[in-house]
This record gives sequence, C-alpha cells and structure tokens, in this order.
Amino acid sequence: MATLFKEVNYNLATLVQQIDMGVIGLPEIQRPFVWPDIKVRDLFDSMYKGYPVGYLLFWANANVEGSKNIGTEKKQKSPNLLIVDGQQRMTSLYAVIRGQEIIRETYQREKIVIAFNPFEEKFVVPDAAIRKSPDYFQNISSLWEDDADIFEITEGFVENLQKTREVEQDEKKKIRQNIQKLKNLDTYPFSALELAAQINEEQVADIFVRINSQGKNLNMADFILTLMSVFWDEGRKDLEEFCRLSRMPSKDTASPFNYIIDPSPDQMLKAGVGFGFRRARLMYVYSILRGKDLETGEFSIERRDKQFERLKEAQSKALDIQHWHEFLKAIKTAGYARHDYISSKNNLLYAYVFFLIGRIDFKIDLYELKKLIARWFFMTSITGRYTSSPETQMEIDLSKFRHLETAEQFATTMNDIIISTFTDDYWSITLPTSLSTSSASSPSLNAYYAALYILDAKGLFSKLKISDLLQDGLRAKKSSLERHHLFPKAYLNSIGIAEQQLTNQIANYALVEWNDNIKISDTAPSEYLPKYLMRHLNDWSEMYRFHALWEGWELFNYDEFLKERRKRISLVIKAAFERISE
Repeated sequence: MATLFKEVNYNLATLVQQIDMGVIGLPEIQRPFVWPDIKVRDLFDSMYKGYPVGYLLFWANANVEGSKNIGTEKKQKSPNLLIVDGQQRMTSLYAVIRGQEIIRETYQREKIVIAFNPFEEKFVVPDAAIRKSPDYFQNISSLWEDDADIFEITEGFVENLQKTREVEQDEKKKIRQNIQKLKNLDTYPFSALELAAQINEEQVADIFVRINSQGKNLNMADFILTLMSVFWDEGRKDLEEFCRLSRMPSKDTASPFNYIIDPSPDQMLKAGVGFGFRRARLMYVYSILRGKDLETGEFSIERRDKQFERLKEAQSKALDIQHWHEFLKAIKTAGYARHDYISSKNNLLYAYVFFLIGRIDFKIDLYELKKLIARWFFMTSITGRYTSSPETQMEIDLSKFRHLETAEQFATTMNDIIISTFTDDYWSITLPTSLSTSSASSPSLNAYYAALYILDAKGLFSKLKISDLLQDGLRAKKSSLERHHLFPKAYLNSIGIAEQQLTNQIANYALVEWNDNIKISDTAPSEYLPKYLMRHLNDWSEMYRFHALWEGWELFNYDEFLKERRKRISLVIKAAFERISE
C-alpha cells in the first residue's frame, strides 16, 4: 500500500546545520513561540537523560518556493522541507544552540537561557539566586558557540567555583565529564516523517491533527500567514505589529490599544480578507492567493500577484487605526464595553468586516454606520450567530452584500436581517428560554449586562452608574461590580435547593458593588432587602425596572421568581436594543 510519507533519521547538529543553510525551512505555522522556558528546560533534560522526545513532521517542497527560515541570516538555499509538527521543539533547540532570540506571545523578543548544574546534572531556568550561584553553568548556549573551547569553558567554571570553596579532583573529573556530555547533545538522534510533496494543505492539516491531538490545530489562516511570510513578509509583520501595539497603552502616538479585544494576527487577517474578498471561507482565499484558477486548477504568478495586491489594499484599511477605533466605538454603543462581555471574537471581527464595507465601499455617514453596526453586533452577539459553523454563516451573510450598489441597499439589507431575527416571538419566548441556564458565559447574560450599560442603569443598591463602575482601565483587588445571588446559595441550600445548576441560574444574578455583595453574604432576601431599599426611597422603582425586579419578589417561590425574572430581563434587553435603534 502506498504511503504519503517516509521516515528519515537526523542528529541535532545536522538539523541545526540544515536550518542554517536553508534546506529545512520554518513556515511559521505556530508563531509566536508559546513554550515557557521551563518546558525548554525539560526538553534538554530529557535529551540529556537519553529519553525520546518525539517525532518531527516535515513537508517536502510544500508547493511553496522561497519559504521563510528559522535563522535570521540569509540562507544559501531555498528550503526542501518545511517543519509542520515539532516547530516549538525545533525553535527551542535552535534558539538555545545558536543563542538566538525568539518572539514571545507578547511579541517581545528575548533569548531563552537555561542553566546547568554539572554536579546534580540538573537543568534550571535561572532566577536571581541561581545567577549568583557558582554551582551552575549559567547559559548552556555558550557551549555551542563557533569559537567555544570545551577545555577553557570547563576550566573557567572550575576556577570560578574555587573562589568560593575547594574543589576535589574527583569533582573536577565529574564536571568535565558532565559538561562534555551536555556538549555532545548535538549528536542526539531525531526521527522525522517527511510528507510527500504532492499532498495538499488540507491533508497536511488532517495528518497534523491525527498524530498530534494535544498540539495546536492547523487551520487555513495558518497557511495564509505562511504564504504571506513568503510572498509579502511586510504584510505579515504589519499584522504582528498591530497586534503587539494593541496590547500596549500609548500616550503620545496613535495606537490600536483598547480594552475590548487583544487581536491575534489570524483574527486581523480574517478581517482584511473578509473585507477585501467578501469571503469567510479561508480555504477559498488561500487558493486564489496562491494564484490558482478555481475552475481550471492551474496556477499563475500573474494571478497570484494580482490577488496579493488586493489583499494589501484590504489589509491597509483593516489596520487603519482610525477605522479600528471608530468601529470599537460602535461596539461600546452596543453596550459591550468590556472584553469579558464578548463571548465570541469571531462575532467582533465579522462585525468589523461589515463596518469596513459600509464605510469604505458604500461611504455611509460615520454616525449612522456606527449606530447600524451597534444594532448588528447586539443582534449577532445575543443570538450567537457565529458560534456554530461561523465561516458558513458569514459566507451566507456576505453573499447578500456582494452585488449591492448603494449605501441605502447596504443599510436595508442589514436591517432586514436584524428585523427578521428580532421577532415578537424572539423577545417573548426564545430569549426568556435562552436565559434558563447557569452558564456564566451565556450570550444572553452578556447581553443583559450590555443592556444595563446602554440604559445608563445604576448598580443594584448603588448610587453609581454601571458604566462608571466598569470604566476602562479601573483595576483593583476587588472588582467594582460583582455578580450577586439575589437568593444566596446558602439560603437556597437551607430550604432544600442545593443543585448548582439551579442556584447559579442567570435569573438569580444581579450586579452589585463588591462591598454590598460581602455584607449581604448568605442572608435571605426578605431579610437584607428592607435595609438596602432605605437607600432608594425615591428611586427604588427605577432600580427595580432596570434590574428586572418587582415589588414583593423577595417573597416569591424560587422557581416562580426565576420564571418571572427571565421575562423581565428579556424586556430590559429589548428596551436597550430599542434605545440604540432610536
């Protein structure tokens, strides 16, 4: 039976050399580097002890010319092999052996430093105490430097140790033997499976998942980012720089930083692709970016270059900081002012696609567009429109916008979808039913909190507005607002209701200030409520309306209370949606 791979054996020195030369390339499928240093330490420890550390998976040729490489120097050759699985291991080994920097998940560059104790044969990630200890060889990378002299290194280590204590002859021998053993790790054997050149990207991704169930699943965004590294590296770097800056507050210059989303390169790629190609299925986009004619299956360099120009134009708009922040204002208008209220980043990025289409292609007035996008995002968030099969649903939605010609048609199409979703039955039946859950990340619960933000409501029993208590950048040991059980769990337990699915029902939650939450503790609502109502002699009815409560709720049977409050929460959410629709 024909197989799609062959097994090839290497040693570490050969792998590093072939990476240096460019024979083995890194398609950056899993960038940035996500392993903590402690895992790199464990890798070297396993190799030192002679343990196996797993297979590598390479892809021959991979239908890509001039793929990017691990090293920073210019390579002598174009890669014949791309690393598909084992990239974190190979990057770890290469970075330590060559003493090169890696890029962290925070997009900061730094070197991986591993120390070694030759007496205990122990690897550590050095802390302040280790860095002061003469018992540790401080950075094993120096063993593999081009001009490294193992004799000089060993003698230098011994001389430094002798400054603190006397070193016996047998200890010197042990030091020499174990440092040499460490140096000899460059002969450590690796087995690699080389996938045949003729298989396609989908097969590669499938093989990756089947043999590496605990690793990162490959997707088409990974392959497009790989393609960008080859044919438009500047664009890939622009995505990474945008995402890096989105995590860093800036006082002096324009920045994508915000408190709603820390985007990743593949997410911003989806936004640019969705806007530029009107597509959500990245498999389609990947094919045309490679210059493939979808009807004939033939490839063309001219076609590829043309599509990359299209991507460049779209991405420049998606990464425009002014567009980005105007869009985020629309999200805040929809009440979603905090990242923890957004249960789907797909939903957020897809809304950005429609914002870009409306603003750039249809020149819709910015004020009207932000209001329209706020309504759209509110609808898609509460209904979980892009939760199941998001690409399929987005393809369906985008198909309705591909042939529109005017701004009026764009707005009408969006409004028609919103209206057809928010029917009377939705507000009276579907939404109350969706609130019958104990899930703390329910889109319905997030929509309720967003509604309180929109309606300018105060926290329950508070004189402060929810929007003020949830203000951007406020951080303390205690959250400004906490979820309070209106019927405390201990009280429910005392009357025979102990199942968490019942005690943690959404309809049993309210937002209160943390100090009130502590004071109320496990008191029955009929006991704590009169004291708190004294704070609101003149405005308790408004407080009750916003928090979906009613006079006498504290005396209700718990099950009946939940049913009634779900209906009232639904009405509060509906009122908020009508507010942003005015």
